[in-house]
Amino acid sequence: MATPGGPRQGNFPPNYNSNALANNMENLQINQSNQQQSGNFGGSAYRPPNATPFGQQPPRFSGSRPGPPPPGVFSGGQAPPSGPAQTTFSPSLVSARSTEPPAVTQPAFFTSRPPPPGASPSSIGGPATSAPSGFGPLPGPFPSSPLTSRPAFPPHMVTSGPASNGSPSFTPVPSQDGPRLPPAISSMPRPLVGPPQPPTMLSSGPSSQTLQMRPSFGARPSGASSAIGQPAPPFSAPPQSMIPPSGSLPFSAPQGMLQSSGSPYGMQTWPPQPQQVAPPPLVSGHMQQPQMFGMPPGPPPLPNQSMALNQTAQSKINPNQIPRLTSSSAVILHETRQGNQANPPPPATSDYIVKDTGNCSPRYMRCTINQIPCTVDLLSTSAMQLALLVQPLALPHPSEEAIQVVDFGENGPVRCSRCKGYINPFMKFIDQGKRFICNFCGFTDETPRDYHCNLGPDGRRRDADERPELCRGTVDFVASKEYMVRDPMPAVFFFLIDVSMNAIQTGATAAACSAINQVIADLPEGPRTMVGIATFDSTIHFYNLKRALQQPLMLIVPDVQDVYTPLHSDVVVPLSECRQHLEILLESLPTMFQNNRTADSAFGAAIKAAFLAMKSTGGKLLVFQSVLPSIGIGSLSTREAEGRTNVSAGEKQAHKLLQPADKSLKTMAIEFAEYQVSVDLFITTQTYVDITSLSVFPRTTGGQVYYYYPFSALSDPAKLYNDLRWNVTRPQGFEAVMRVRCSQGIQVQEYSGNFCKRIPTDVDLPAIDCDKAIMVTLKHDDKLQEGSECAFQSALLYTSIYGQRRIRVSTLSLPRTSILSNLFRSADMDAQFSCILKQAANEIPSAPLTQVRDQATNVCVNILYSYRKFCSTVSSAGQLILPEALKLLPLYILALLKSSGLRSDGRIDDKSFWINYVSPLPTPLVIPLVYPRMIAIHDLDEKESDDSIIPTPIPLSSENITVEGVYLLENGEECLIYAGDSVQPNVIQKLFGISAVAEISNQFVMQQQDNPLSKKVNAIINEIRGQRCSYLRLRLCRKGDPSGMAFFSYMVEDKIGSMPSYVEYLIHIHRQIQNKMP
Repeated sequence: MATPGGPRQGNFPPNYNSNALANNMENLQINQSNQQQSGNFGGSAYRPPNATPFGQQPPRFSGSRPGPPPPGVFSGGQAPPSGPAQTTFSPSLVSARSTEPPAVTQPAFFTSRPPPPGASPSSIGGPATSAPSGFGPLPGPFPSSPLTSRPAFPPHMVTSGPASNGSPSFTPVPSQDGPRLPPAISSMPRPLVGPPQPPTMLSSGPSSQTLQMRPSFGARPSGASSAIGQPAPPFSAPPQSMIPPSGSLPFSAPQGMLQSSGSPYGMQTWPPQPQQVAPPPLVSGHMQQPQMFGMPPGPPPLPNQSMALNQTAQSKINPNQIPRLTSSSAVILHETRQGNQANPPPPATSDYIVKDTGNCSPRYMRCTINQIPCTVDLLSTSAMQLALLVQPLALPHPSEEAIQVVDFGENGPVRCSRCKGYINPFMKFIDQGKRFICNFCGFTDETPRDYHCNLGPDGRRRDADERPELCRGTVDFVASKEYMVRDPMPAVFFFLIDVSMNAIQTGATAAACSAINQVIADLPEGPRTMVGIATFDSTIHFYNLKRALQQPLMLIVPDVQDVYTPLHSDVVVPLSECRQHLEILLESLPTMFQNNRTADSAFGAAIKAAFLAMKSTGGKLLVFQSVLPSIGIGSLSTREAEGRTNVSAGEKQAHKLLQPADKSLKTMAIEFAEYQVSVDLFITTQTYVDITSLSVFPRTTGGQVYYYYPFSALSDPAKLYNDLRWNVTRPQGFEAVMRVRCSQGIQVQEYSGNFCKRIPTDVDLPAIDCDKAIMVTLKHDDKLQEGSECAFQSALLYTSIYGQRRIRVSTLSLPRTSILSNLFRSADMDAQFSCILKQAANEIPSAPLTQVRDQATNVCVNILYSYRKFCSTVSSAGQLILPEALKLLPLYILALLKSSGLRSDGRIDDKSFWINYVSPLPTPLVIPLVYPRMIAIHDLDEKESDDSIIPTPIPLSSENITVEGVYLLENGEECLIYAGDSVQPNVIQKLFGISAVAEISNQFVMQQQDNPLSKKVNAIINEIRGQRCSYLRLRLCRKGDPSGMAFFSYMVEDKIGSMPSYVEYLIHIHRQIQNKMP
């Protein structure tokens, strides 16, 4: 029996060369070693691939596992290094990161960017004793689902040499520069230390007003009632003596957004204030943050940003002085706790390295407010949202320590016997370590005899710093047998391809077959990896891939009303037994169906038949669909015509086309989830396909929708291949169950994301990967006592792609407060806006667009009104007061109102895809989606180069666009390149290899030319693709045609149609606040 908490021996595959470029493929360039850090604007910046986490190396792999993926491919697991272990942690943890090539040929187990070090245990439900009724052979709700391993990395791409950003590049070129690692910790930039600076005042005209500071940090907000917990005026009526209930606000609880610094892309600095010295220069050592939790007396005042707006003289407002996004290429070092207090996290869109010192990394769990209000009245008064954004398998920075794996043997991890919370750094041991107090429910438990350790003079266990579960916020526990009701499921990949006439003629079938054929090499080796393939038009075609056959055998299922699987075996077979047959089949499929004249698509029947083939094992079902399902189970009618005639109706009533047409599809999707079958949908179409109805499968089973409209056989195959490759190689787990636990007084109100929910406390995830986030809204069920902390713990039980069962536990402990100004001061802008965005997307199918837009604006108005009324000392009616942490809130809300999801125009499928894209969207990609990054690329040769590959972004306003310029705009999903009417011919020649923009098609392949400008632009595009973990579809935009209109629709600071400009929207917000003031 393994020693409790002891090292887990021989269960990690080896590492391999993360910088290799796969031959004959175009790889997604992630963590490329020859690139420098970029100005981080709405996304994580460049991450060195082989940076050793804080100077540590994990132990060498000694077990036996399947062979490694081909060069340049990151397999779904972490790989231990091939050198001697060098770790400062106890032997009870296993690190999984290496800077050397593998010594043995085996697949990596959640590779590349190692997650931060071990964390506190979280709870996942008790041991399972039997499978839940009605769910067949699958694990039960919470205790019964096995879990898996750790994250892997995106594949690499190289920009130097004759690289291309379109169709596959067949000439691998080595990187020219060595990896640029982050500076040493001692030289890392840190936030300035010191009190806040005076607020910035933007004036619309001459003003004699003097700057006024807010009340001191610990003082009662001006204008507040005698007791902060007492009712405050409602937001929707003249001032009264009571506060609206939390459920009566927009989106069920209108709450604002938050941000950890004045700039969303740089660490927060606190300006000097009277009678206090100026901040000292940056110093080395731990990251220093201002005292912000109200513990010491007389904390510094809360910073303001005040703006004087003259409602009748809008033109006098200087647009250059209003709050805008700023970028910074500096890498931030963030320690999660310091001095036994939680440090507020850096912005989600900044580039930061986390040192886990007790709280989990904000990559895994981020709270919308970094101080928890003691009462529901206080939270309602602030009008902000209290929620967690949980991304349990997020990719860590390469310089961070690996998440530690802890094995407690057959008994499993130590847990609270009452609430089942997992052991974590905030559980308190008493009676010389014989008992411990749960930090969630307060229950006192006996310490297991073999886990006992004496306490030191400080009251902590003497071995606390040697045990990851007692000193780290995130940790992976090895799941014992009590967490399973069956053996871990194998890694099953079933490919379902549309071969109808439209798919064949547009090249979609050929592109899908080519992508699958290349991706097979990236699947994990060994007997646990199983594959299957089927095609469909008006009938379903299975293929017997058994090795004994001389060639694959086609088996046709003609009945699309009552479908079945023709064979109980030999349809899904081990990859090692059918690789040759599979490659031959994929090469011949486009030719086999090239004369197909069947236009019908039996999508529903095909997906049901594939499910029946996978039912006994579970796995990933990857579907390539090109036309509207028109026959058999789940057939759909063309509703788009109705949508065109009712565009204006969406303004006044919920749009019916954004609601699934066939409820039987939802029933089918729930059955898929019960048997651990996850569906990913690749829509390669040129027509309407009713994404609203089809997306029920990915949303219910933890999958994803990929959308290629209009599909181009020239430019889209490269993106299709890269998307598919990242889908199967990224860090992921199967048959997962997640639960979030909170301290007494707080409870989970609702989960939101792509999952199936069978019981109220847990979410079932047939698949979960590093790109999926789940929003967890919280509510008070009791008053909290000030002076202590409030803890949150997420626990994810999952099975890795290699069959290892893991419990990923992340714990976050935050201070409580009864002071309203503390809530605004500790607001997290990115997390707050992420909640607003996801709630708006959830509302779109069931509410008129005008109502959804009004709710979003009301959230902004209510938050700023509360801040103005209770926390600001500025009395002039001509000033709009913005809290420093939320100063960009109006800009983001305006950008949301102008996004494709909330606009009245546009195709229904586009709007439906936007809703599906937002649902599982991780926090770092939320801001870029609505406020994209725009850079000028025509003058890169003239600009002085710095350490950043990506130039400084420019504000989204047409005032910044010239007719002689070429601009690149990206939102994390697509990349638009706009060329003005008067661009110099030599610039066009350098960028595109031709003399006139008119000669380029809108969907094009951007080849790298042999000149510095072209190389720089290609390097920028590849760097962005690496940051976003997305290939980014390229589109060329010209003024005067629809593509140009699409580009200018992203200029959110301009007046677009009836939507106001940024300045006009600020004035509107100001007037709304004034109307609420007494």
